Amino acid sequence: MSAPGSAGADLDTLTRVTDRVRDNVQRVLEGKPDVVTSALVVMLAEGHLLIEDVPGVGKTMLSKALARSIDCSVRRIQFTPDLLPSDVTGVSVFNQNTREFEFRPGGVFANVVVGDEINRASPKTQSALLECMEERQVTVDNTTYQLEAPFMVIATQNPIEMEGTYALPEAQRDRFMARVSVGYPVPAAEIAMLDVHTGHRPLEDLEPVTDAAEIRKLIDIVAQVYVSQPVQRYAVELATATRRAAELTLGASPRATLHLVRAAKARAAMRGRDYVLPDDVTALAQPVLAHRLLASVEASMTGRTTTAILDGILASVPVPEGAGG
Repeated sequence: MSAPGSAGADLDTLTRVTDRVRDNVQRVLEGKPDVVTSALVVMLAEGHLLIEDVPGVGKTMLSKALARSIDCSVRRIQFTPDLLPSDVTGVSVFNQNTREFEFRPGGVFANVVVGDEINRASPKTQSALLECMEERQVTVDNTTYQLEAPFMVIATQNPIEMEGTYALPEAQRDRFMARVSVGYPVPAAEIAMLDVHTGHRPLEDLEPVTDAAEIRKLIDIVAQVYVSQPVQRYAVELATATRRAAELTLGASPRATLHLVRAAKARAAMRGRDYVLPDDVTALAQPVLAHRLLASVEASMTGRTTTAILDGILASVPVPEGAGG
């Protein structure tokens, strides 16, 4: 652990940088501070973000704005039914001059990878992301290539358009740390959007406010945030309760518990604390856990969603008191 004085200075730096990034992103995505904050939490916790919502609410705009706010390598992959796994990971090509195979990196070789409409690609192509999302590496022709840190996949998908789409398998959803919905803007924010976006394209004017090296430092600061035993137990009890719930056929995995605690550490750091409170875990339970759960047939027939079921679980699991630093 760092000395108290240096820890405080580190947290001041973290909040200052994240505030700059948040303000920058909100220049193009008006009226959605909570969504932008969730994206920053996932980035600092070294996770991946799934943005799921109806068309036209700014899913791709959010992902592009976050990527442009950081001076780092960014690649965008438009997922389509004819996209091949090698388009994502890369491919070995025979060079006629050298008479040897050369590796040509695919779209995932970047710090921030924007996967647009990920559910339009076939399951085979979707599975090309599994190794890189979990292990930060790509294996092609028995050769493993490491991905540069920070590495974050921001994927978007449309939940209501079913034609020509392939549902994300459970293994894929489990690799996304959090799922967020942008939602429709309030009228005042929508009017502001009309005023700003009809005159010019603010996304094109967006300048980086930090870089990859600074983000790596912030990730290291988040890693030092303290999580007490009661808070760890609380996270495990929430995950265990989802596995025992009669309304669920699939509960939260151990990876989900780990993601929940990592995200809670990032949230605590962004709020200027070097320790996690139970409130951090509670606040992040829905975005981190809900997309990994599967409702039973009976629950689905009665209209019970995983979000509603998780609300009931959160209400039933006791929150530890005085479990801070």
